[in-house]
Amino acid sequence: MAGTPPDPPPLYQKTDHWFQRATAALLGEVPCKLGCTSCCIGPFPITLLDVQTLQQGLASLSPDHRQRIEQRAIEQTAAIEASFPQLANTDLLDNWSDQDIDRLVTEFHHHPCPALETDGRCGVYHHRPLVCRSMGIPTEAQGLAHGACEVQTFIPILRLPTSFREEEERLAQEEAAALDALRRNTGSTGEEVFLPYGFLPRET
Repeated sequence: MAGTPPDPPPLYQKTDHWFQRATAALLGEVPCKLGCTSCCIGPFPITLLDVQTLQQGLASLSPDHRQRIEQRAIEQTAAIEASFPQLANTDLLDNWSDQDIDRLVTEFHHHPCPALETDGRCGVYHHRPLVCRSMGIPTEAQGLAHGACEVQTFIPILRLPTSFREEEERLAQEEAAALDALRRNTGSTGEEVFLPYGFLPRET
């Protein structure tokens, strides 16, 4: 039987808080809302920190709910490995080129996240990856602001204040330090896997 979902790690809570304040600072220019699932379709790399957090979220679900999500992940990874058999040996992506990652992402761009429910909700919302928590805030490159996804295609009139970008960088540094500590503690030789692999059943 599922218990009360545990709180996500502090870094994940800090990222949520940053997103909420950044959204408020942009005065409604962030279009994210329940039912918008544009960023929930297609695989992308997540860190082993995210895998650990996803597994905590799965453990808090009812057995039936967890099994449904895990089964979707099993089916997706089987399809992916049929095209990219090297993933059957290791799911770590650290030796992959950007071109190979892009090729897989393009080929399986239509696959929804295993945790995406039919009503548009996330089945592990409180334990979703860090990238999911910050998606929707416009990106900036070379002084230009860009929409974060295909829904947010406009270039925002407002730009996020510098203090938020500085805080975003501090969060990224905190993530890197936590990931390095996790690697040392587990002896892992890598840092990232594709999203569906984070939902696969694992030994506890």
